[in-house]
Amino acid sequence: MMSNFFNDIFKGDRVIWGLIVVFMIYSLLAVYSSSVSIAFSRHGGDTTFFLKSQGMMLLFCLFIIIVTHQLPYRIYSSLAGIFVLASIILLILTLIFGVRINEAVRSITLPGTGFRIQTSDLAKVALVIYFARMLSIHQHNLKDFKLVTRIFLLPLAIVAALILPENLSTALLIFGICMIILFIGRVPLKFIIAWIGLAIAAVILFALLLDAVTHANRVSVWKARIENFVSGEENPDGDYQANQAKIAIATGGLIGKAPGNSVQRNMLPQSNSDFIFAIIIEEYGLLFGALPILFAYIVLLFRGIAIARKCETAFPAFLVLGLTIMIVIQAMLNMAVAVGLFPVTGQTLPMISWGRTSMLVTSFSLGAILGVSRVVKARANNEELSDDEVEAEEDGVIYEGATT
Repeated sequence: MMSNFFNDIFKGDRVIWGLIVVFMIYSLLAVYSSSVSIAFSRHGGDTTFFLKSQGMMLLFCLFIIIVTHQLPYRIYSSLAGIFVLASIILLILTLIFGVRINEAVRSITLPGTGFRIQTSDLAKVALVIYFARMLSIHQHNLKDFKLVTRIFLLPLAIVAALILPENLSTALLIFGICMIILFIGRVPLKFIIAWIGLAIAAVILFALLLDAVTHANRVSVWKARIENFVSGEENPDGDYQANQAKIAIATGGLIGKAPGNSVQRNMLPQSNSDFIFAIIIEEYGLLFGALPILFAYIVLLFRGIAIARKCETAFPAFLVLGLTIMIVIQAMLNMAVAVGLFPVTGQTLPMISWGRTSMLVTSFSLGAILGVSRVVKARANNEELSDDEVEAEEDGVIYEGATT
């Protein structure tokens, strides 16, 4: 009886469900440990504030995953254009009415709620869904440079341009993810190279113009981070967080200091978000912290590829690949920053870092991936599909990379 209940609620790829459990366990433990000092000083001595907050958020995220994975994926295809348009409007509103935090405007407060959303995260997932739809529709017209530039590069350029002034790393991350999706979608490599060159030129030109027009801008921050990273010189003022993260990792060693024994959590301002991976290594070490988390994201990538290969139509295949790549690349970038392999970017560790918008977007993405895997699994087991799912399968463009 209980087994049937769980089978009815948690459908789709069992491995991905297991990974979600792993992410949530690490999230609760790491967020609680890394936030004890902050919670004590900012919330009247309540050291469990972030633990309770993250626990409630993870329960809500689980609810989102369960609901989303039960929905027919054709809904995302039909709303792809609306998602992108809405994200562009939100990005414009963020630039006008956004909240300035750490010298940058990246989020907007929902009226009457006090809840802040980071609109670039919404734009990221909206573009992935849009690209999946356009690739599925235009699979046989991808050699038309004018067409693919208009339907792919134009909306991407608008979104990136709106994010760039306040958040260079996210703009570049979104652009990079979209280029990878286009490469997987069989867009000619020469087109992608041309767009990358154009993007590099646009970023340099924008930085030069911004630096010439005003002194109160983010260009100096970008330059300092890149120069410090390239030179490899220790700069206590400019590289404070990166240096503290390196200390945490170095002192964590092979097996760590044990849960709750982190020292650098008191030194890192973003210990529960951007640099939570460093705190995990400090407390759990390489064997029980770094490697299991790295392995979990790699497994997620391979499961996403496996699900996509079993799709018979193009949209769900590109949707799964796009969302999986989005999550994994952000995770790899966060971990690379923590260990000093990349300049500081401000990206969170998906489903593990303390946060709001990033957690919700990642939960939605995992739910959508599980939703496709649910249909793939049901078809493989000759189970009955809903009318919406049957219609999506019959009307979808055949995915040329599909295997049975």
